Amino acid sequence: MTTASRFSSLSALSSLSSLSLLALVACGGYAPMAKQATYGGGGGYYGPSPASPQASAAYGGEASPIATGPAPVQERPGLGTTWGENVNAPISFSPFVRAASSPWAQVVLHYNDAHGVAAHAAYAGASPSPLEVYAGDGELSIALVDEAGRTLPGYHANGRALVVGGDGARYRIVVRNGTTARFEIVASVDGLDVIDGKPADPNRRGYLVDPHGVLVIDGFRKSDDTVAAFRFGRVAESYAAQTSGDRNVGVVGFAIFAERGAVWTRGELHRRDTADPFPQRGYAVPPRDF
Repeated sequence: MTTASRFSSLSALSSLSSLSLLALVACGGYAPMAKQATYGGGGGYYGPSPASPQASAAYGGEASPIATGPAPVQERPGLGTTWGENVNAPISFSPFVRAASSPWAQVVLHYNDAHGVAAHAAYAGASPSPLEVYAGDGELSIALVDEAGRTLPGYHANGRALVVGGDGARYRIVVRNGTTARFEIVASVDGLDVIDGKPADPNRRGYLVDPHGVLVIDGFRKSDDTVAAFRFGRVAESYAAQTSGDRNVGVVGFAIFAERGAVWTRGELHRRDTADPFPQRGYAVPPRDF
């Protein structure tokens, strides 16, 4: 089973009345121990800055990601997500056990600049509107929002959610939980885990969103106290392009795990509300000889 650790964010959106507690999941133990084992005490960085000397220390003395990461062969059009300014976002810890090893639901958001999204939408066929995507039976929703908390516009096209961003603009990820259960949210941006900046894997640790709570993810986590804000920028300047490569730039992904125990989603409540005490109505069946 995967054990999670929970942390609270002091970041706030002006349009949100309250934020839920956030949580950090560590496989097989509590986050402080996992952090020490995983990062070896190298400065305590979760997602190393592309230009930071501490980054090489955190990864066992390797050269900086700029020097070692594969460079794009040529400039790609559209937007990626850059390593932004420091944002204060302290965390606290709490245990969490997943109900199953596979996600309860998965969500994918594609983003680009207006021209890129329009081209993608024309390719699939759609028109723009504020875009919020619903997970599972619709009780959890996910959106990208601007600094004022406004949901970014986008398209639903051919089964894809396409979000419009602006070069240099900051954005946040907002997850709203309409259920009475807790969920773990493993999130990635441009194919990188938002907590440690490494290539994403749904089996990694994630954030927790409380029952009827709101989870806000402000950026790539640098430590227990700060994150590097998500900002749209040129693909070549994206955090992914400067570390692991730009192959997966332009996508935000979520693996959502239910907590062990009852999950009172709308679908489960509907099944209970419509339970039939006499499912086999009819008359008695005569014996075989009659």
